Amino acid sequence: MFTVEKRRIPVGDHTIRLRILRPRHQTGLAPGVLWVHGGAYASGSSKDVLATRALSLVTKFGCVLLAPDYRLSGRHPYPAGLQDCYAALRYMKEHASELGIRSDQLIVGGESAGGGMTVALCLLARDRGEVNLAFQLPLYPMLDDRETESNRDNHAPNWNTRKNRRAWKKYLRTAWGTDLVSYYAAPARCEDVSGLPPCYTFVGDIEPFYSETLDYVRKLQAAGIEARVDVYEGWFHAYDLFFPAKRIVREAVGKFEKEVRFLLDHCFAPQ
Repeated sequence: MFTVEKRRIPVGDHTIRLRILRPRHQTGLAPGVLWVHGGAYASGSSKDVLATRALSLVTKFGCVLLAPDYRLSGRHPYPAGLQDCYAALRYMKEHASELGIRSDQLIVGGESAGGGMTVALCLLARDRGEVNLAFQLPLYPMLDDRETESNRDNHAPNWNTRKNRRAWKKYLRTAWGTDLVSYYAAPARCEDVSGLPPCYTFVGDIEPFYSETLDYVRKLQAAGIEARVDVYEGWFHAYDLFFPAKRIVREAVGKFEKEVRFLLDHCFAPQ
């Protein structure tokens, strides 16, 4: 149903790998998606997209999807990973025709830290004025290095307060716990979200990222940007990936795909 190509692209003095997924029988230009893998900015790889919501963007909606293997925070703290992902975003724009992508429908998305990177990319693209994005899909995104109501004393399965603090400290290093953190590193710190693209996301109500996800959606809505969120009761972090066969997860996936269909039909951003 789809093909996978791997290629390397230059980023400054190094290269990164892109995993490119295309519909097997693609005809004409298709929407282009940059999907950023999760892993607390510290782990994971581009092959993770094969087990996430990203895959249906290719198999059901005919998108061309690029997944970058960005540098991870164990050896390369912020801003290394963001620089790599932004280079991949620019590559998608500059090579759109060759990749079979329509340039007026460039999209970014990702889960968890990939969702946080998605929002950071939207901010960076807006501020630099180099890439116009049609919409964003930051699913249960990792956005705030500070304490929030839901991440302060969280002991839910899979991801909790202790893991969250450790991940942010690794990503931010000496800036962690200070006011020196850029909103490109922790996008919740950005108060002016005007000019960002429309957004859809979902999140569980017992996970650490619940509050920051809702706060981000509220900011977008207050700025007049179309933004929608679905909240699922009792879901811990990445619940949909752990229990794909559960009825409620299948229903959530159906809602996600309905929202994607709406955005694909209505959201365009000429370059």
